[in-house]
Parts: sequence; C-alpha cells; structure tokens
Amino acid sequence: MNQDLYQAILNAFHQMSHWEIAAALMGVAYILLAAKESQWCWPFAFFSTLVYTVLFWNDQLPMQAFLNFYYMGMAIYGFWVWHQHGTQTDTLSISRWPWLRHVAFIAVGVAVSALVSAYLQKTGQSQSPVLDAYTTVFSVMNTWLIARKVLENWLYWAVIDGAATLLYVQTGYYATAVLFVLNTVLAVAGFISWVKLYRQQQT
Repeated sequence: MNQDLYQAILNAFHQMSHWEIAAALMGVAYILLAAKESQWCWPFAFFSTLVYTVLFWNDQLPMQAFLNFYYMGMAIYGFWVWHQHGTQTDTLSISRWPWLRHVAFIAVGVAVSALVSAYLQKTGQSQSPVLDAYTTVFSVMNTWLIARKVLENWLYWAVIDGAATLLYVQTGYYATAVLFVLNTVLAVAGFISWVKLYRQQQT
C-alpha cells in the first residue's frame, strides 16, 4: 500500500468522531445479525443510519443523508415484517428470485441510476456522480430485497459495497472505505450463511 494512502487512512481513523465509530459498529452488528436471520438486526440498522443521516447532512452530503434516512424507514419496515413472521407457525422464509426478475431489477436500477447520474453531473452536486448515483439507487432497491429475505440480496450488497468503497476512496473518506471493505466481506459471508439456511428450508 502506498505510504501516503496508508497515512491518510490512519489520519482519517484518528479524526473519526465517537458518533461515527458508534454508527459503524452498529452497522457491522446489523450485518452479522442479519446473516443469522435475527430480527434484532433492524434496531441496530435504525440507530446506525440515524447517526449517519445527521453526520452526512451536517457534512453537506445530501445524497448520502437521504440514503440513510431511507434506511431508517426500511429498518422499521424490516423489523415489522420479520417480527410479524417470527413465530414457528408463520415464518418469513428465505426466497430466491428467477433470473428474469433479476434482469428486470438490474435494468430498472441502471435506468434510474443513469438519470440520477446525469442530474448530478448537470448540477455539480457530487464529487463522483456516477458512483454516487449507482450506489445510492441500488442500495435503495436492494434494501427492500433483504427486508423480504430474498437470498440474492447479499450478492447485490457485495457489488454495491465494493463500488461504495471506491466512491469513498475517490472522495477522501478513507476510514469509511475501509469499513466498506469489511462490509463487502460480510456480505459474502451473509450469502453463504443464507444459502445454508435456504437449503435447510427445502428439506
């Protein structure tokens, strides 16, 4: 690793506020609990994104603030759905989508992302309009998939978090970029965990 980049990452971590650290740790707890199908992942998601909404808004990052505000609402929805189906007689099972539905999902995401990217480029509101648009749009869409326990959501998260890592490196958020590398790894682990649970459902 380049020495200047390594030092920049260290400095970024030293400059992280206690609120940012708390939000990041709660975000990790959310992913770990979601991988285990625990409904208690959603309270961690809610408070993590609440903190990030305030931090990003104060730091004049409106797209990221909007995304985390949306996550807050989806955390409430996700907890309600998972809790509602949390009894042994009425369990919300992990499901899989047919490939044509994934094609449609990706096509819609690309189309909306292209429009948002064009808007950001025109208005100059983002340092990295293409990555900002695509990560935001697909994050919004994919959060619904995890709330509905669609197995492939983890694969989407691995790609989204990988792209978000590049976005945060490009915009100088090195500490957050490192955290998103961890999120990418956890997304892969979450997929493996849900594959095992899905196979158990089928027996």
